[in-house]
Amino acid sequence: MSIKIIFKPFFGVLLFAASLAGYGQGSTPPVVIDVNLLQNQGNLLPVWTFFGYDEANYTYMKDGKKLLTEIAALSPVRVNIRAHNMLTSGDGTPGLKWSSTNAYTEDANGKPVYNWKIVDSIFDTYVQRGMKPLAEIGFMPEAISVNPGVLTETKPKHYSGWAYPPKNYEKWAELIFQWVKHSVQRYGKTEVEGWYWEVWNEPDLSFYWKGPPEEYIKLYDYTADAVKRALPAAKIGGPETTSPDGKSGGELLRKFLTHIASGKNYVTGKTGIPLDFITFHAKGALKLIDGVVWMNMGNQLRSIDKGFEIVSSYPALKNLPIIIGESDPEGCAACSEDLHPENAYRNSTMYASYTAAVMTCTYDLAKKRGINLAGAVTWAFEFEDQPYFRGFRDLATNGIDKPVLNVFRMLGMMQGSRVAVTSASKQNYLTIRDSSVRGKEPDINALAIKSTSAAAVMVWNYHDKNDINVAPATISLTVKGLPQQRVLLTQYVIDQEHSNAYTAWKKMGSPKEPTADEYKILEAAGQLKEISSPKYITPENGVAIINFDLERQGVTLLKINW
Repeated sequence: MSIKIIFKPFFGVLLFAASLAGYGQGSTPPVVIDVNLLQNQGNLLPVWTFFGYDEANYTYMKDGKKLLTEIAALSPVRVNIRAHNMLTSGDGTPGLKWSSTNAYTEDANGKPVYNWKIVDSIFDTYVQRGMKPLAEIGFMPEAISVNPGVLTETKPKHYSGWAYPPKNYEKWAELIFQWVKHSVQRYGKTEVEGWYWEVWNEPDLSFYWKGPPEEYIKLYDYTADAVKRALPAAKIGGPETTSPDGKSGGELLRKFLTHIASGKNYVTGKTGIPLDFITFHAKGALKLIDGVVWMNMGNQLRSIDKGFEIVSSYPALKNLPIIIGESDPEGCAACSEDLHPENAYRNSTMYASYTAAVMTCTYDLAKKRGINLAGAVTWAFEFEDQPYFRGFRDLATNGIDKPVLNVFRMLGMMQGSRVAVTSASKQNYLTIRDSSVRGKEPDINALAIKSTSAAAVMVWNYHDKNDINVAPATISLTVKGLPQQRVLLTQYVIDQEHSNAYTAWKKMGSPKEPTADEYKILEAAGQLKEISSPKYITPENGVAIINFDLERQGVTLLKINW
């Protein structure tokens, strides 16, 4: 008989049993998940190591630096960071959805004045932590904008002409050339050759681009030419459009790719436009129904799949790396819970379980379409000096990590080859793409890897309805292909009581200003927690059966070392 282990995560007690009869709280039949370590499905690329945010000036502030240090430590793989407003004119004051660097101005004679101080502060913070910029080339400096507008008096101060095309493409191109050249001088040629450079953000929306689609394509050509002149081996990409299954996003993505494949270059007048990777966005949706948050993961997956389908329809481009430039449950990171109560999911374990499930479905859709998925950007960071747990889409609040960050800590421990997983759950990536998770049955599934001397299995219990007042699911996990020797089993859990600073904060009475001692407790509560001490087990004929209960919206990682 194979080893059978029952974990009681809600009581923190490790029990052993000789049969499946001793399950804990779950009253329904167990969900059986099989992992076969002998069925190698190829290297699991760390597509999750991409993060982004609007407020670039938060980067070098106290909580920004703290969070970036933690993100950099998630795994041995270098993390990629994307931020808006890298060239926006203004006074450098950060604010919700806004930031500026004032990198470019002109003197009284109209000659360029380059000031890289703030840009350097941002990129220095990344590079010092071993991170790579996904350098967003935008937005339009006031001095070059065809419609510079005025300096707004709102906080932060920025120029209203930032979303317009340039009035002088040669000056714009020279600005980009000088930026890349400066980066090479400051960080070294080899370092900058490892970065991604991409042009603009959501140019299919009039909020971000106040010009026709053809004008964006012209902007791309001039920008790509400037980047390559400064550093021929630099990686340049675009177009960072909105969801490809939407009219505007899909149309501009196709128009852009057609231009790349067969159009004339606006700079050279000849066929041939540099493109090293392709970017587009994908967002889910959510509603508040009778006071309960309902997500729509299917909305996000349909956008992802449509983007993959569009790219794969261009034979000359289908093998290029794809980076989903923003891949999130919904569309407004800076919209808080107090103004938008449907955003309550962001503080809870629901954001964690959603992330685990959607990331795995994204892998599956990429495999199905046969495309080259390089990254999926989680558009979430932190909001400096805001009330604790205000409900922004962020990874930490005032330096306190949220449950969702612990999913990325789990993913950081999953280095190796993906292996086969089958689940008795009625959900899979295709049913979720088509119908989301709206019925009675939750999505209970797993992602598993194997390396030379370890295996890891991440399991989640997700449903679109944010209701945790349901019985935990009982899960019977069978792991096949283990070595014929004693192995060390460690289990990490994200639920209401573990790896969850939000519930710890609420138990304190939701203090607006935690004391120093309370802050330390919250800091510790935000870290990824083991359910109990690691235990040695001896698989029988290379098989271990591990039984445990998992809360709705919970996520667990079982790590096996030998």
